[in-house]
Amino acid sequence: MTTIFDAPEDFATTALAGFAAIYARNVRLVKGGVVRSTKVPRGKVAVVIGGGSGHYPAFAGYVGPGLADAAVAGDVFASPSTAAVARVCRHADQGGGVLLGFGNYAGDVLNFGVAAERLRSEGIDVRVVPVTDDVASASVETPAKRRGIAGDLVVFKIAGAAAEAGKSLDEVERLARLANDRTVSFGVAFGGCTLPGAPGPLFAVPKGQMALGLGIHGEPGISEEKTATASDLAKLLTGKLLAERPAGTRKVAVVLNGLGSTKYEELFVLWTAVAKELADAGLEVVDPECGEFVTSLDMQGCSLTLLWLDEELEALWRAPADAPVLRKGTIIAAEPATDEIVDAEGPQSFGIASEGSRASGKCIAGLIGTIADALRAAEEELGRIDAIAGDGDHGQGMRRGSAAALEAANAAVAAGAGAASVLAAAGDAWADRAGGTSGAIWGLALRSWSNAFSDDEKVSDTAVVEGARLALDGITRLGRAQVGDKTLVDALVPFVETLERVVAAGKPLIDAWKAAAKAAQDAAEATSSLTPKLGRARPLAEKSIGHPDAGAISLALVARVAGDFLKVAEEV
Repeated sequence: MTTIFDAPEDFATTALAGFAAIYARNVRLVKGGVVRSTKVPRGKVAVVIGGGSGHYPAFAGYVGPGLADAAVAGDVFASPSTAAVARVCRHADQGGGVLLGFGNYAGDVLNFGVAAERLRSEGIDVRVVPVTDDVASASVETPAKRRGIAGDLVVFKIAGAAAEAGKSLDEVERLARLANDRTVSFGVAFGGCTLPGAPGPLFAVPKGQMALGLGIHGEPGISEEKTATASDLAKLLTGKLLAERPAGTRKVAVVLNGLGSTKYEELFVLWTAVAKELADAGLEVVDPECGEFVTSLDMQGCSLTLLWLDEELEALWRAPADAPVLRKGTIIAAEPATDEIVDAEGPQSFGIASEGSRASGKCIAGLIGTIADALRAAEEELGRIDAIAGDGDHGQGMRRGSAAALEAANAAVAAGAGAASVLAAAGDAWADRAGGTSGAIWGLALRSWSNAFSDDEKVSDTAVVEGARLALDGITRLGRAQVGDKTLVDALVPFVETLERVVAAGKPLIDAWKAAAKAAQDAAEATSSLTPKLGRARPLAEKSIGHPDAGAISLALVARVAGDFLKVAEEV
């Protein structure tokens, strides 16, 4: 159980601050993450990695010469926000471009993807490489659907070594993708993990059993078996991975990873059996690593990662590195950084807005207030639905995100902002505070919707409908979800299509919105019969059948209360 903290909601930020203070030789604290504390040559490719907290030493522990230049940290088991990713990248950028690395989870894909687009618009060349090493989460025929677990260390080490050697962004990206394609992992758990302040673990493993193919965010395994001896466990782990051995491979880099509560002595015992299995398979082990590299708070268990080496990858795997969690070879000489980190953000300023647009902005802030009230009331129920096949934090994220959006919208209104600026500010705040997948989706939706509005004129019915389409397009483009995947998109598509159809038929916006909200509600309830194809619930598809998707339900709720607000506003 996670027991040492003051306030659960401050656990991640406090832990990061403590880490940065202890490892000041390696890192400097910035808002949302850490950057290298040593000088970095101009023109060097910046390798920026990240994800949710709760996985230490991933990701901050990987920062240092020969590995990562910076790490972005979200809340516990929640993706860092788009704003945080972009902010840390700006600190790390040295003019050679940025490689973004993260585990292949929906929230990370969205937040890192949107951040990459923003940075490109600022003139920074950014490449994105999600890690997909977990063989339990998808078949070999669909590797892009696999999650990233302890293979993160391997892929980031290869990318970091390539960048440290002065290779171009094209080359660093190529080598990172090559490493990812040749990295496989499989894990087992003997006990679940407990979030700070939670009364119990996110899942439990029956006594005498072990869960196979677990996730690192509290997701239970895909199956259970009787607890094995070290020798049998080694056969199980290596067998799953050797099945994907490329033809002709003779050398392998190995990471035996503890998940949080497994003793090092246990890992050492297991290593003797793993080494034997690999030797019997005719493989030469190169520079193995054994310890904690990607954890899941206090989870009891372990994972095995193999990188199938060629000559190029072997040289990069052996290359020197000097990070808190990994020191290889001759320590790279580096001088302390002397540049000042400026993280302070003053009050946001807005351009001049017309009276009509300011009035629309005030209405938008009122609407967001109504939405925030509804989501606060629904927090427990949304969390209950999400916990069936997820980590149960959806209600909390929606409450926090909408509350932050309301605060930002009110501040924008007070500053005289127009409709577009009010909604964009609300979207950015929602994403930044909520974190995770839902935060990324709602932040992207509101910001995309704001692109249909203007600070120069009152919001029209046409702009509202156009904004809905922009929101849908943005979410499906970056989130990659389709109707039938059991996500928010299952409710959003019928909402947008109904809104467009009814308005096109000449009906008032209020009537169209009411019909669209009903379509969203029906579609959200219908997700009970679907099996998830994306996100953390996908490996636990069977448990999800018979229950609706939490994201679709929350969208339908927002659509309904927004319709009620618009009706009252029109009557007033």
